[in-house]
Amino acid sequence: QLQLVESGGGPVQPGGSLRLSCAAPGFTFDFYAIGWFRQAPGKECEGVSCISSSGVRTNYADSVKGRFTISRDNAKNTVRLQMPSLKPEDTAVYYCAASLAHCGTHGPYPLEYAYWGQGTQVTVSS
Repeated sequence: QLQLVESGGGPVQPGGSLRLSCAAPGFTFDFYAIGWFRQAPGKECEGVSCISSSGVRTNYADSVKGRFTISRDNAKNTVRLQMPSLKPEDTAVYYCAASLAHCGTHGPYPLEYAYWGQGTQVTVSS
């Protein structure tokens, strides 16, 4: 079973930055599109961003487009989500997930992703 591990979350002030990483120890995940999702308390799981298996294609939710940047390094088996200019509404548990489906033009849809990490908490507050 492919297992994913997120890291890089934590508390941060509004306007601050975080870098989240997704890794799959012991696996090669260059077969997979990788998505980032987030779930805030009392909210539905929201697709944040997706990157294709090759890294050529990316997408973003409207709420993060122009701020967040997704990238991958298949040689290191990692995917990164750069998150500058953080806002309180970005507070959530962030998950990475893997899919054999294509990466679309908008934020990823959770049910298309079969393999998930345990999540990393991002808390944006003063």
